[in-house]
Amino acid sequence: MEKNAKIYVAGHKGLVGSAIWKTLVNKGYTNLIGRTIDELDLMDPHAVEQFFNEEKPEYVFLAAAKVGGIIANNTYRGQFIYENLMIQNNVIHQSYRSGVKKLLFLGSTCIYPREAPQPMSEDCLLTSPLEYTNEPYALAKIAGIKMCESYNLQYGTNYLSVMPTNLYGPNDNFNLETSHVLPALIRKIHLGKCLENNDWDAVRADLDKRPIEGVDGSASPETILEKLSKYGILLTDNHSASVEIWGSGAPLREFLWSEEMADACVFVMEKVNFKETIPLENNRNREIRNTHINIGTGKEVTIRQLAELVKEKTGFNGDLVFNASKPDGTMRKLTDPSKIHQLGWHHQIEIDEGIQRLYNWYTSY
Repeated sequence: MEKNAKIYVAGHKGLVGSAIWKTLVNKGYTNLIGRTIDELDLMDPHAVEQFFNEEKPEYVFLAAAKVGGIIANNTYRGQFIYENLMIQNNVIHQSYRSGVKKLLFLGSTCIYPREAPQPMSEDCLLTSPLEYTNEPYALAKIAGIKMCESYNLQYGTNYLSVMPTNLYGPNDNFNLETSHVLPALIRKIHLGKCLENNDWDAVRADLDKRPIEGVDGSASPETILEKLSKYGILLTDNHSASVEIWGSGAPLREFLWSEEMADACVFVMEKVNFKETIPLENNRNREIRNTHINIGTGKEVTIRQLAELVKEKTGFNGDLVFNASKPDGTMRKLTDPSKIHQLGWHHQIEIDEGIQRLYNWYTSY
């Protein structure tokens, strides 16, 4: 990519998109385009067509998506498949129509089967059933991969797909109804710490910045405690606090700092072309598939270990209560990052350092 090339970052205010934007600026790219959802509804095909006709971006990072944790994925199944399909269909097709030189589509490792061999390599895609709780979202992301592959094969485009593992970092989603596991743990355990310290100023400040179901810091203590208890943040009779966590704590998860994901995305756009992502065996049998690239660390921790790390970094002294009656989701979901390693990229930030960074960010913004 040329430093003055016009680059569109779809989803530039989100977790990954904002990190991609920051990385591009730091690397000297000077002609970036971003639109908020109020400025451009990516589910509106006419609006997207008009945007591409007017702006004519040369490169596109497709980081816009409807995302959420296990509760949101399982509850809003129709929205997750519909909205993600509409967003990616519109952006990918209009990129083709307007002659975009290169596009990077961001998916998720939830595309892989529930019982996929561990660690999961790219070639285990579509080999057995998906995890039920996030199946609609996963199917949308699989469709995005196949759309990029199919346009490349039919139209000669240069569209790449990367599948990040669980991401966390600045501008993460801390909404307790829709957040992923790590930001949810950080917020819940932080609020538990505030309760055990009887620090109501900190509780109210947290709710003023990020109200929970309309409840902000101006609410009465009774209303606040009732709302926090709904999400498992409890003040006990002896003035200590406990935090309930869904599931047994046994599932293993892999985590990647979002700014490292952004670095990997820019690396791929700068250094990698579609033809370099085709496995050698695909060339021999002439069936081109599994050209997407895993982006991960290849390292994992249990949810229990993760919660204990958050407890340590936040200074919380209360109890962590694992509710095994709630779903665990996929028990293990570890990526095989061999492909991105072979292409020349490796992660640097480990999970304990990342949690401290995210907690510092959360309490500062």
